[in-house]
Amino acid sequence: MRTEAGPDLRHHGDAEVRDAGAGLVDLAVNVRADTPPRWLREEIAASLSALAAYPDGRAARAAVARRHGLPVERVLLTAGAAEAFVLLARALEVRRPVVVHPQFTEPEAALRDAGHAVERVLLSARDGFRLDPAAVPEDADLVIVGNPTNPTSVLHPAGALTQLARPGRTLVVDEAFMDAVPGEREALAGRTDVPGLVVLRSLTKTWGLAGLRVGYVLAPPETVTALERAQPLWPVSTPALAATRACVAPRALAEAAHAAHRTAADRTHLLTGLAQLVPHGVKVTGPAEAPFVLLEVPDAPRVRHRLRELGYAVRRGDTFPGLGPDWLRVAVRDRTTMAGFVEALGTALAQED
Repeated sequence: MRTEAGPDLRHHGDAEVRDAGAGLVDLAVNVRADTPPRWLREEIAASLSALAAYPDGRAARAAVARRHGLPVERVLLTAGAAEAFVLLARALEVRRPVVVHPQFTEPEAALRDAGHAVERVLLSARDGFRLDPAAVPEDADLVIVGNPTNPTSVLHPAGALTQLARPGRTLVVDEAFMDAVPGEREALAGRTDVPGLVVLRSLTKTWGLAGLRVGYVLAPPETVTALERAQPLWPVSTPALAATRACVAPRALAEAAHAAHRTAADRTHLLTGLAQLVPHGVKVTGPAEAPFVLLEVPDAPRVRHRLRELGYAVRRGDTFPGLGPDWLRVAVRDRTTMAGFVEALGTALAQED
């Protein structure tokens, strides 16, 4: 357990592909390649004729509710999942917030910015970053955990997550990458039997909408009301609302399910290639279940620099609490791209031997 600020919580993968990195093969950002698809771009473009009117989120909110089998009172639309973390930090009255790491760093950053003293539960690489519910302090009244977790790619069992629920505790499960898991195994979205459960979803990863900011919260009505009061008026733009409606429609859900299976196959191909680099000291956290993998690599900072020289950008791991300088996160892409990356990584490692 640590309470110090620690690593740079504001560093994210997009920093790897800005400016001089713009021409690199992007394996640092976890947004599905070749997105948004044409049909989604057309849906968004069609909404532009309504920009003179203030955004009306009722239809999009109802669409999300139908997608998860929930009443609309349990749905809040947000400008991406990142806004939801800010709302939680500002709107909830908590005494002892705990963030389970390694995971996406924005939840802790938002809590700290709101004046909260944040405690960390650090999962261990020795057991594959598996969640131990007993490691979370019993009197924690806010617990935040990702599933599947960024950057570890670990998918925690739903049963382990629900063990964290307590009367008087808000349990936040970040499911931003759950639609990239075939069958959405272990998902808690749509559950109403878990006390204090708040589930966050993002539509930016699977559909390539990071620039539009699209996400939502599923929570008890009283929590939704508290978060909504902390939002500014009209927080989600008309194009983002159109994208939300489109991305939770049956056609989109079928396409996302197909993409999840394709990503899983591409990830298997990547893992097969990485297995050939074990003699060079490469270790893969597994079993990986998300559209990215976490690697432990000897002298990773120099390897990452050499990969950039070879044309590939990957995400450094040392800005995630619980990881150190020898960790890298790699986004899953198509097999040709993955084969080129494995070859480049082998070259970079051979130069370090």
